[in-house]
Amino acid sequence: MSKETPEQVLKSIVDGINAGNLDALMSLYEPSAAFAPSPGSLAHGLAGVRESLAAFIAMKGTLDLKVTRVLEAGGLALVVGAWSFTGTGSDGASVTLTGHNADVLRRQADGSWRFVIDNPWGTD
Repeated sequence: MSKETPEQVLKSIVDGINAGNLDALMSLYEPSAAFAPSPGSLAHGLAGVRESLAAFIAMKGTLDLKVTRVLEAGGLALVVGAWSFTGTGSDGASVTLTGHNADVLRRQADGSWRFVIDNPWGTD
């Protein structure tokens, strides 16, 4: 999983979800990171992130994401984009989700980037 730039981290999220590689995805998050599994809620820590990502992977779908803006300051980056996901729900029905992400990443001591807040729902 590439973590050299914020954009590469987002590409790695797409690659990891599409490949169903939960363990690789977890390397993209800080230990105290948070993930928004639905608008207005946050799952905290790596256990919460893992559970949230596992739900997406369980739908065995395809994620498409386009980064539209990256704002960097003081070792933090706000990454904004638009995404769509098509998969299969636990009932066998087709699932289509779309959103605009607003994610916060932090530059690590080794120069790589990791998620602090992964918010696929942006300001929704």
